[in-house]
Amino acid sequence: MLQDNLLPLIDDMVAFIEGHGMRRVPTFVGEDVPSVLWEDEANPDSWKDFVETAKASNSVFVTMSETTLEKEDLELLIQELQEANFPDEEAPEFDEAQALTSQVGKVGYIQLGFVHQGVFFLHESMTQWYERYQQLLDSVEGFSDIVFNDEDADDES
Repeated sequence: MLQDNLLPLIDDMVAFIEGHGMRRVPTFVGEDVPSVLWEDEANPDSWKDFVETAKASNSVFVTMSETTLEKEDLELLIQELQEANFPDEEAPEFDEAQALTSQVGKVGYIQLGFVHQGVFFLHESMTQWYERYQQLLDSVEGFSDIVFNDEDADDES
């Protein structure tokens, strides 16, 4: 999506869902739940098709979750990037994370979902900056896994 704040989209989604006589459940569906991800990135209004599909499958509710970039979360990411890149404080990842300070307080991710035959169908809307934020988080988590795994191997020796 080309927007840098999905907050206005939330109001549109709520009205559309309620207009279809469906309820919203404020729930995030995690990776540990069997799910199928809706893929129609070329259509910015694909979430409407998603809601209509939920209605057609006789679902009475849609799950809805949004993520706002919090200052504390960004500060923690920057700190972890500093530790991961020490002593190279000029790493490009560090600069990218610092550039995200202009996005603090903005909604960067919305997840819609419905259950059909025991499987969650999910639709995700996200900004480009949130996608990059997630990539930076994943890189830090991947680095810490490597460090902890190496320490575990040393302990076993």
